[in-house]
Amino acid sequence: MSESFSIAQLAEEFGVTHRAIRFYEQEGLLAPARRGNRRVYSGGDRVRLKLILRGRRLGFSVMEIKEILSLYDPEDGEGAQLRHLVGKIRERRALLRRQRDDIDAILDELDRLEAACTDRLLDAAD
Repeated sequence: MSESFSIAQLAEEFGVTHRAIRFYEQEGLLAPARRGNRRVYSGGDRVRLKLILRGRRLGFSVMEIKEILSLYDPEDGEGAQLRHLVGKIRERRALLRRQRDDIDAILDELDRLEAACTDRLLDAAD
């Protein structure tokens, strides 16, 4: 018999809420089997959840994760999925670098503004 998991087990293992797991199910990212009203997650669902959470941690949207996961084809292997993922990683890295440059520019401007304000305060105190 293959290994199965309850929503509570997955939530505890990955440190997420039951609601988050149900959200990923609602979005079509997970498709657990049902035993009555109970969700039964397979080992494959567990792996998908791990990939979903990794994607979220890296800043990918739910739609991007869905797109990446949908490209997996067991017959052809994971080549298309990996190529698409590499492209998404490069896009994400470029965005983060632009954001870092913007943050650095803002920090520099804040440093200049703080120095100017401090100088004016010192001049006013004299």
